[in-house]
Amino acid sequence: MTKKILVICDASPFDNQRIRDSLDMALIFAAVDQEVSWLFRGPSVLALKKDQQPTKLGIKDFLKQLKTLEIYDVDRIFACESALAQFALAPEQMSIDIEVLDVSQQKALIDTQEYVVKL
Repeated sequence: MTKKILVICDASPFDNQRIRDSLDMALIFAAVDQEVSWLFRGPSVLALKKDQQPTKLGIKDFLKQLKTLEIYDVDRIFACESALAQFALAPEQMSIDIEVLDVSQQKALIDTQEYVVKL
């Protein structure tokens, strides 16, 4: 039976690799035919920015895997409107297509999920 699962991340892109762990979790849920969405809040929106080069920090470039989410049917990626504004980012600067949500829209999204997972 398919469940609606929302993965929420609010860690910066290279903070203990929590975004990488969230990515792995989203892909695992999707692999077992769950309806997976992902919400980026706070500094995690920085992971969505185009043309990042984590290898210069000595970190494997797991961010390029974000582009494969659609292949796994994780095609609803959300970003917090205020976090984008805080970091002066626009949807056009993102490496993947996102839906921008304000606080009330985020709450409504969370209310419609069967499971919410936050690392």
